[in-house]
Amino acid sequence: MKRIVARVQDFNELVMFQHSVFSLPFIFIAMIVAAQGWFGWKLLALGALAALSARNFAMGVNRYADRDIDAKNPRTQNRPNADGRLDSTTILIFSVVNAVVFILVAYLINPVAFALSVPVLFVLGSYSYFKRFSAMAHVVLGVSLGLAPVAGVIAVEAAVPQWSVLLALGVMFWVAGFDLLYSLQDIAFDKEEGLHSVPSVYGAKATLFISALFHLNTVLFWWMFVWAAHLGVFAYLAVAVSAVMLWYEHRLVRRDFTKIDRAFFTVNGYLGFVFLILVVLDQMV
Repeated sequence: MKRIVARVQDFNELVMFQHSVFSLPFIFIAMIVAAQGWFGWKLLALGALAALSARNFAMGVNRYADRDIDAKNPRTQNRPNADGRLDSTTILIFSVVNAVVFILVAYLINPVAFALSVPVLFVLGSYSYFKRFSAMAHVVLGVSLGLAPVAGVIAVEAAVPQWSVLLALGVMFWVAGFDLLYSLQDIAFDKEEGLHSVPSVYGAKATLFISALFHLNTVLFWWMFVWAAHLGVFAYLAVAVSAVMLWYEHRLVRRDFTKIDRAFFTVNGYLGFVFLILVVLDQMV
């Protein structure tokens, strides 16, 4: 029993299940807006399972691709993929299993979701290799999570309305912006290894500016989403609160780079759920 618990803990440390909080709220936001309220227990379960399996696949591929890099980086060398607790074959099997689960769940949702499941997995898996040749890897990560609200609306109405694209673009810039801040931790290592992150190529000052610009775009696209979806006061409040939280995130990082983890995980984790709660209130009112 202890061995099973230890193995589960290793997989949790590998992919950090709790970080699914970044994509889950925006899947449900899209589903709520598309359904104009409650969308049913079946779609709730399938949507959550799709989000979890998709993220597990993406993180599994990332850890598999980065196992040699993570072993060299002092910040990541204690991860299960780097210290040998999980071998490459196990990680690869884990990724494949989650890919199959995602495709099966998409099949159970509707034909459009099923048809798009493999292309979505391709996008999710491509992020892990982009940083080897392009500083656009941050944007690719943003696109990966930006697919979440599009997937949510497809699950409900098998279509992609304009407002869902605006919501997705906001998520894309939000994720890319906070990933830029997170990557400041590895600026020296990335330079040594020849990895193409924005901090290693353009420096910390430029990274802070680009991240702030991305998050300005986030607020703009989320405001346009609320307008295009004909939502009410609580939804506009969600955008305003998000703007304040993003400002606070940048203030934390600019004052002290050691606060990056707090800015990355805590602030962004709460942001999605605050946005979701306010959209739910908006639909109720």
